[in-house]
Amino acid sequence: MRKPTTIERLYLDFDGFFASVEQQARPALRGKPVGVVPFDGTEHTVVIACSKEAKARGVKNVMKVRDAKRICPDIKLVAQTPDLYRRAHNTLLREIEAVIPIDVIKSIDELSCILDPKDIADPVGLSDLIKKRIHDNVGPYISCSIGFAANRHLAKIACKMDKPNGTTIWFPEIMPLPLLDLPFDDIPGIGSGMERRLHKAGIYGMRALMKTEPKQMRKLWGNVTGERLWYALNGYDVQAQPSKRGMYGHGRVLDPDNRSIIKARETGRYLLIKAARRMRRDGFYANALYLGLAVRIGRKDGRCSEKGSLPCVNDDQAVLAGFEPLWAQICKRLPNYAKVIRVFVTFDKLMPSDARQLDMFVNDDPERVKMETLTSAMDELNKRYGKSLVTLGPYVPPGQNAGNKIAFTRIPAPEDAW
Repeated sequence: MRKPTTIERLYLDFDGFFASVEQQARPALRGKPVGVVPFDGTEHTVVIACSKEAKARGVKNVMKVRDAKRICPDIKLVAQTPDLYRRAHNTLLREIEAVIPIDVIKSIDELSCILDPKDIADPVGLSDLIKKRIHDNVGPYISCSIGFAANRHLAKIACKMDKPNGTTIWFPEIMPLPLLDLPFDDIPGIGSGMERRLHKAGIYGMRALMKTEPKQMRKLWGNVTGERLWYALNGYDVQAQPSKRGMYGHGRVLDPDNRSIIKARETGRYLLIKAARRMRRDGFYANALYLGLAVRIGRKDGRCSEKGSLPCVNDDQAVLAGFEPLWAQICKRLPNYAKVIRVFVTFDKLMPSDARQLDMFVNDDPERVKMETLTSAMDELNKRYGKSLVTLGPYVPPGQNAGNKIAFTRIPAPEDAW
């Protein structure tokens, strides 16, 4: 495996992306502590994301609103506007690509680039130019932190070292010194569960971890991921493995006015159709459906879920037919006065369209073929007019921002807002 002798990767992370986009779009929020929340009018939720001013006062992402207000009484709470974040993301990408080609977009607020010789010769100049274009052409309230290193993994760690609006350069000759005093939770790939496993093995910090051998890391992780992490942390050119789609899902926290079982069913049905649309766009079929609820019964919180089989389908009629018996089973276990806090649906056991295998009784079913053709026609009409013009049954989800939400791990498509 090749070990670069110079920096080869840039990793960029926008600072407090969702809150800073709100500040750029809404002058009244500028320079003030801002917390983005799922919906207005309640303290029974969390701050999804917060601005640098709020972070300086001790507010953290995914902090309860009551705790955030206690720490920062003058925090400005703003309901999420997901389509604004999607448009800001696309605008920012255009400005960055005017300076350097983007190699991979990791999430709505993170990306990576491969450096060419002139970039390697002047990483500070490259960083300054990217930041200047964002400042001048998008706005001064959206900033980013940038890391440079021999590989993408190290560059990602480096870009977190000097936030907000920092630039960190880790040349191979100074490595691994910058890593040695970092806590495990600063290292992508080491979660809380893995940290406990490392402690059981007598590894309590990065200094000890860096002294391990690749095969020992593989054994600790139980697979090749640990060995790949060893090579990444030691500066080798580790190429990311292509990921395979394992599921499609949507979840939604219901606002306080819509936490009845009836409203939860409407939301679940809506989320199911949205997830099925995404699945069809990507050319997959599902063989299993999972439905789950987070509920409150009296003063007790709990969860209930059901999983059922699907006959390798993706059209709306078929997935709705699979949804109804699961919903009926869940409702049998809930009293009518139960409050539903969250609904989530997941399509599992996926099959690519070019490898689809059908049950012999479904394969030639003319009704099945007709419904798939009808669903494809509805998708084309909705795409042409840019909205949910034609749907199978009611498609009016209850609550604020029910049509969309912040996407942390994927880039939303315009269709997600329909």
